[in-house]
Amino acid sequence: MGRTLPSITQYFMEESEALGRFRRALRRSDQVALDALLDAAQRHLAAVSYAGHALPFELFLLSILLEQQKEIERLRSAVERVDRLPPGRDGTYLP
Repeated sequence: MGRTLPSITQYFMEESEALGRFRRALRRSDQVALDALLDAAQRHLAAVSYAGHALPFELFLLSILLEQQKEIERLRSAVERVDRLPPGRDGTYLP
């Protein structure tokens, strides 16, 4: 019988575990940031699986970039809303 390929979730978990030594070498704040990036990639595992790409790790990275872009757009929108507020008496934008 032929070997069964691991699921995308299994592959992702293996890749995450392989980063264990790298993660432990990071500062605590960087560990938190890396964990957030891996969480971002994990949110898109269904799309990665559906794509059927030969190199899933590239799609994990693309998933991270997608989440980063969404955050940039969310922050940009928030800044634009603040910019439209009239300044207060003292010139600040706080209510």
